[in-house]
Amino acid sequence: MRLFPRKLLLAIGASSILTACANPGPPQPPSLNLPKPPTDLRTTRKGSKVTLTWTIPVITTDHQTIRNLGPTLICRGSQPDLTACGTPVGEAATEAIPKTSTKKTLGKKSEGAKISESSTDVLPNGILTDDPNDYATFAVEVLNPGRRGAGLSNQVRVSLIRTLPAPPDLIAQVTAQGVVLAWTNQAPAQAQPSLQYVYRLNRREEGSAQVSVVGEVPAGTERTLSFTDSTIAWQRTYEYHVDAVTIIAQQGKPKIEVPGDDSPELKVFANDTFPPAIPSGLQAVSSGPGQPPFIDLIWAPDTEPDLAGYNVYRHEQDAHPVKLNAELITTPSYRDSGVVAGHTYFYSVSAVDVRGNESTTSDEVSETVP
Repeated sequence: MRLFPRKLLLAIGASSILTACANPGPPQPPSLNLPKPPTDLRTTRKGSKVTLTWTIPVITTDHQTIRNLGPTLICRGSQPDLTACGTPVGEAATEAIPKTSTKKTLGKKSEGAKISESSTDVLPNGILTDDPNDYATFAVEVLNPGRRGAGLSNQVRVSLIRTLPAPPDLIAQVTAQGVVLAWTNQAPAQAQPSLQYVYRLNRREEGSAQVSVVGEVPAGTERTLSFTDSTIAWQRTYEYHVDAVTIIAQQGKPKIEVPGDDSPELKVFANDTFPPAIPSGLQAVSSGPGQPPFIDLIWAPDTEPDLAGYNVYRHEQDAHPVKLNAELITTPSYRDSGVVAGHTYFYSVSAVDVRGNESTTSDEVSETVP
């Protein structure tokens, strides 16, 4: 039997290996680089402005990582379901693409941190209506750099109900009960049964970004409306604004609230110049026989939270009252030991708060030392 040379056998083996490795399988079509449409579009409306927010896509429809994006079309239509964007009402430029991670979790590639994009559409006055059944449909379409997209995002319906204008004449007055706000009612005299209007009072403390709702007032039919904010802290500055909320309340459907525009902010310094309540129930009792002369005073305690104490005043007939205490009295009682037997004394009491505001004096009582 004839044997093949060793070099020939090695060449045949290498050829077989190369032939096996050169079989890559069927060719794959090139990626169209179409961004995957967002599925989390959400909207908020205030007055005529609709703010749309969505997550920037980081992968294409064929699961490739996106390196560059084109603009995002803002789509609005009157039909319940949009089949295409048509003429967009605006475009949003993508500011950044999230960095994707190559880490695999349960066999799936992680998409990294999500970054939201937002855009605002101003509803034209001509499409706003008083009909609670009128809506606009919003969607977005994210395009690639060649301005091609894979279709619309999820769609969101937004009410086209007309909102009340913001009160132009908000005023404030600081009182002992708090800050009293007043404004002119802008609600129509006769509204549809399915429409309600409520004014919402908003407050922000100077230097803070946090806005809190301190109260709501139904519009009703009164020409002038008011609200007292009794939750203030004295000696602080607040900024107030009011907006009117239109409530669509149709039978068998969930309520829809559409807030209107904010009134201009009104700055208020809550300066406490208001004295505590006048003490009441003052009584005077003189010492008994055989005791050193004195007169004990008692009165009903003042329950105001900022009370600092009391002052006691005394005088004799046809004389001016004189304050007896050098420091504020912190309990509703006082013993006057500077009296003389046979004399009649007249007493009154005032209350003082922590800012030094003093009430007028109480009704006088008199007592004669035996």
